[in-house]
Amino acid sequence: MSLNTEKEFVSYVVDLMQSVGPVSAKGMFGGHGIFLDKLMFALVADGTLYLKVDKETIPEFEKKGLAAFSYIKNGKVFRMSYYQSPEEALEDVEEMNLWANKAYGAALRAGVKKKKK
Repeated sequence: MSLNTEKEFVSYVVDLMQSVGPVSAKGMFGGHGIFLDKLMFALVADGTLYLKVDKETIPEFEKKGLAAFSYIKNGKVFRMSYYQSPEEALEDVEEMNLWANKAYGAALRAGVKKKKK
């Protein structure tokens, strides 16, 4: 995906997620973080949208056969707590609202855990 096409996709995702709240994107690590209230709950990498997950929501993503976001560094594979967005969420505002809210909830729960430590 070209840089221009990736930016267009990020813009499309941000627009689609506005029903959740004032969502914005920020370029980072060669991709884009998707934020709501300064909390990152999604990311776009290589033209794919990934949503934040936790132990509560992972089963829903795995049931749909969606892949976890991973990257390779120094020959080692790292998996992050983000899973590929369902295709139907990219085509329907209500579906995106449902899945983006699940991701935001996971991000909120992760933030609470960090503060407790």
